[in-house]
Amino acid sequence: MNIEEYRALNSLDKIAVTKHTRIRLKERGIHMNDIIMAISNGEIIKEYADDKPLPSCMILGKSMEDRPMHLVISRDREFIYLITAYFPDNEQWEDDFKTRKER
Repeated sequence: MNIEEYRALNSLDKIAVTKHTRIRLKERGIHMNDIIMAISNGEIIKEYADDKPLPSCMILGKSMEDRPMHLVISRDREFIYLITAYFPDNEQWEDDFKTRKER
């Protein structure tokens, strides 16, 4: 997976979001502009090659307010599919927000 492939599709009309995901975004205070920004400035930190129906990945990027964000997304030739997005918790993630803390 290559972040540039996601960036090539990175626009409001090319990001598919389910009703469930929209509800979660609203609960978390995340706007679609945050999603676009995080894809624009982010990096792939984990790949889920075996996900179905499409392989997916986790991106660490920054929101419009410069907050670290995690996105899990997949794509085909036409769309990015937003699976989830959240602001990572300092208690669960190391300072780099790329590594989950050991429990």
